[in-house]
Amino acid sequence: MTFEETMAKLHQMKLHAMATSLKTRLAQTDHQDLSVQEMISLVVDDEWLDRENRKLTQRLKAARFKVPATLEAIDYGLKRNLVKAKILELATLHWVPMHQNVLLIGPTGVGKSFIAQALGHQACQRGHAVHYVRLTQLLQELHLGRAQGTYARLLARLLKYDVLILDDWGLVSLSMGEAKDLLEVIEGRHELKSTVVTSQLPTKHWHEFIGNETIADAICDRLVHNAYRIEMEGESVRKIKGHAPKEKKT
Repeated sequence: MTFEETMAKLHQMKLHAMATSLKTRLAQTDHQDLSVQEMISLVVDDEWLDRENRKLTQRLKAARFKVPATLEAIDYGLKRNLVKAKILELATLHWVPMHQNVLLIGPTGVGKSFIAQALGHQACQRGHAVHYVRLTQLLQELHLGRAQGTYARLLARLLKYDVLILDDWGLVSLSMGEAKDLLEVIEGRHELKSTVVTSQLPTKHWHEFIGNETIADAICDRLVHNAYRIEMEGESVRKIKGHAPKEKKT
């Protein structure tokens, strides 16, 4: 079998990165002394890395993050009661396989959403399925799903994410229908998946936001009592930096 035939078969098997790697490495002068085993190991590693990178790209795209936030870009120099040790602990993602939650509480503009999405980005890198959505948008999607007959399918999809990020929790009081829909999501994920919530409201006011006392008790029992809580404070990052929130590595 000729080299061209080998390359063609690699492409037919969709081993495109391996084919490219083999052609490139055989042409490199510093690879001429490599053994067959060493060469095979290198081209297999190149194929594996290419597939892993493509999987990561797909996970990041599916997560639908609003900003390209990373843990390395968090600015700990801002005065907002953000303890680096706590963030680094959460960065290990030990809470994901334990199906625990994370609550980021604090005034508007202090970077809650950025940190939540940075944790989500880290989870994507570790192979977890992540989804970011503003709570108001999620409730609209669930309401529309009921009307279009796609509610069950949408709910099933929400229950599959290893990490679900619910941003801007508590901006607007919930109707009875919205409260019930939210309970369906939280109940379905309880002790099976992890949820990250960002909110301007302290948890003691969540009952008022949810409205119905019984539903509020059920949601808080499943979400709050199994969560790591980061309570932030300080001025808006937008106000301090004079532009849209963009963390800066320190």
